Amino acid sequence: MGEIRAVCCGYYGKGNGGDEALLASLLQMLPENVTPLVLSGNPSQTRKRYKVWSCDRMSAFPVIRALRNSDVFIWGGGSLIQDTTSAISPLYYAGLMGLAQRMGLKTIAWAQGIGPLKRQLTQRVARQSFGGCTAVSVRDSGSAAILSEWQIPFIQAPDPVWALDSTPVEGLWDLPAPRVAVTLRSHPLLTPQRLANLTRALVDFQKATNTCILLVPFQATQDLAIAESIQSQLTGASKIFTLEDPKKLKGLFRGVEMAIGMRYHSLIMAAAAECRCIALSYDPKVTQLMQELNLPGWELDQLPNSSNIISQAWLEHYTNGDSLTSTQIQSLVDRALMHRDSLISALS
Repeated sequence: MGEIRAVCCGYYGKGNGGDEALLASLLQMLPENVTPLVLSGNPSQTRKRYKVWSCDRMSAFPVIRALRNSDVFIWGGGSLIQDTTSAISPLYYAGLMGLAQRMGLKTIAWAQGIGPLKRQLTQRVARQSFGGCTAVSVRDSGSAAILSEWQIPFIQAPDPVWALDSTPVEGLWDLPAPRVAVTLRSHPLLTPQRLANLTRALVDFQKATNTCILLVPFQATQDLAIAESIQSQLTGASKIFTLEDPKKLKGLFRGVEMAIGMRYHSLIMAAAAECRCIALSYDPKVTQLMQELNLPGWELDQLPNSSNIISQAWLEHYTNGDSLTSTQIQSLVDRALMHRDSLISALS
């Protein structure tokens, strides 16, 4: 089989650890005869980190030239087609997909998380875009339900990050054990009062357990200030880990006993490393993951007002809670590789 040139499009190069983990997973799953060109918000960083061709995702002429010189357009993964945070974002991605289809490229929607779609325009555009794809894979039952309603063929498999390789993190094992990782992000539902309650709960939890708290910003522009605020109030051992390599980000959780997380991919990475997990959901994708993995936690808008209730729940799970078994994890990893199989089939 000859060389295949593929344009890879997602929320790449924007400093989001979850989306970078999806890109790393995609590159790991691509067949050897595929030469990727990644559309990125930071092309030089993407080229350096992944050793791939890259161009600015917002520069029209380089993007069009990349499409003209390619055979395949790979769209994903993650929650690209949703209009909760922006009505423009799904139109951008769907527009590129439509352009690629009109230019005659084979188009693949990979590891998609579709929705919420609240506007009729984005629903119509999304349906048309997915309907024109050579292959579609999704990562959750909500996305599967949307495509089933639209009568568009697809495969459903767990998020590809379950199958992402991990690498060790320098300095992690020098920190005192046991360790607990915390991944919070800026969001309207994380009000100052809720953040204050969570911080007090974490202070009390640390005093009761004598754990080392690892604060892990997945996107520094949104998460770092929160991590710094929490760390300033902790009385025990703590460290902020700002990791840009997604394989190291996943590797961090191999040295952690429990994870408390808002970030979707932080919970996947932690669960994959046999950590006990507690979720704080700000988004339907996190809620679905909680249900699928039977994770304890709260919807943020239902978070208890009492920091004592929160810390006691964390203590109970830390002491008596269960992680996923190695058999459960292996099953999720094996099924996540269905996204790879879908790529191979579509590219053959």
